Amino acid sequence: MVRKKQGRRPGEGTVYRRKDGRWVCEVTLEDQSRKQYYFKTEKEALEKRRIVINELAAGILATGPQQTLDQFLKYWFEDVYRLAVRPSTYKNTHSLVYNYLIPGLGHVKLQKLTAQKIQTFYAQKMKEGVSAIRVRCIHGALHTALEHARRVKLVSVNVCTDVQLPSRPKPRHMVLTPEQAALFLQKIRDHELEALVTLALTTGMRKGELIGLRWSDIDFDKGMLKVSRAVVYVNNVGFVEGEPKTEASKRIIMLPAFVLSALSAHHMNLIEKSLDVGKVWVDHDLVFPNDKGDFLMPSALFRRFRKLLKQVGLPDMRFHDLRHSAATLLLSMGVQLKVIQELLGHSSIEITADIYAHVLPPTHKEAMDKMGDFFEGGL
Repeated sequence: MVRKKQGRRPGEGTVYRRKDGRWVCEVTLEDQSRKQYYFKTEKEALEKRRIVINELAAGILATGPQQTLDQFLKYWFEDVYRLAVRPSTYKNTHSLVYNYLIPGLGHVKLQKLTAQKIQTFYAQKMKEGVSAIRVRCIHGALHTALEHARRVKLVSVNVCTDVQLPSRPKPRHMVLTPEQAALFLQKIRDHELEALVTLALTTGMRKGELIGLRWSDIDFDKGMLKVSRAVVYVNNVGFVEGEPKTEASKRIIMLPAFVLSALSAHHMNLIEKSLDVGKVWVDHDLVFPNDKGDFLMPSALFRRFRKLLKQVGLPDMRFHDLRHSAATLLLSMGVQLKVIQELLGHSSIEITADIYAHVLPPTHKEAMDKMGDFFEGGL
C-alpha cells in the first residue's frame, strides 16, 4: 500500500487506492489522528472526502470510537439518562431499552445505524403485535439516545429524524358522566376510599401526587392544598419521593366545602386507626397511607378501587380515569380550558386541549350559539 506524506494539517483529506483494489478516503482530524473510509470506486471516495471535510469544518463530524448500539445504549442509559430524569421515567424507559432496543438493534454498529434499519425494526415489532403507542415510545427513547450521541460527536446526524412513525391512535378514556360521578360519590359515603376518590374526582390529581400528599400540605382554614411532591414505586428500589411531573405540576388547588368535609372525617378515622394499630403504625403524616401508616402500594390502590366500582355498579375503569373524568366534568360545566390546565398541572394549554379535544366541540358549539343569539337578536 502506498503511504502518504506525514504532517497533514487538520481538515485535509486525500483519496488513494489500496493494493486490494478498494479506494480509501482519509482525513486528518484536529488531534492529528486520521479517519479512514473505504469504497469500491474513486468517485464514492472523492464524494465522501468532500462531505467529511465540510462536516469537520462545521464541527459535526463523528469522531468517536466505534461501538455497537448495545454498548452505547447501556452507557447512555445508566451514565447520562438516569441522572437527568425522574425515577418513574427511568423505570418506564428501562423496559424500552432492555426489552426492545438492545435485543433488536444492539448488534448494529452505532455509526452504521440507518433510518432504514430502524424503520424495518419498527415494522417487525408491529407485526409481532407491539402497539403503535409502544413503538412511538421506543422511538422516543432511541431518538433521545442518538441525540446525545450526536452532541458528543459519536455520530454526525440523528438518523431517527428520518424515520416515519405509525399514526398515534386516538386515546380512549373511560370517563364518568355527571350523573355517574354524582351517584358514585353518593354511594361511597363512609367508605375507606371516600376521601381519596372524592379528591381525585374533583381535582384531577395524579396517583403519585395523592399517594405522596401529607396533611401539612392541606390548609383547612383557607380551604386549599398544595401539590409539591409525587411518589413512585420502583421495582427493586421501593418508594421514591421526588418533584412532581413538571414545574407546572407544583400548584395550589382550592377545595370545595364537601371535599374538605370528607378529608376532615378521613383524618379522624386515621387517628382512630393509628391508635388501634399501636406501635406498628408509622407516622409519615400521609393523607392516604396503607394500613400501617406507610406509603400505599399502587397495586393495592388499584385492586381496592376496582372492587369499589363493582360494588357500586359502575363499569370497570382505571384509577387514572378519575383524572380524565374531573377534566371532562369541568369542561361540561363551562370552566375555561386555561383554568383546567392549571388545576391538572399540565405544562401547557396545548397538552390539555390535545387530550380533551373530543370534549371541546360541544363547548365550542355553545359559544357559537351564544354568538348567534347576540348578533341575531340585535338585527
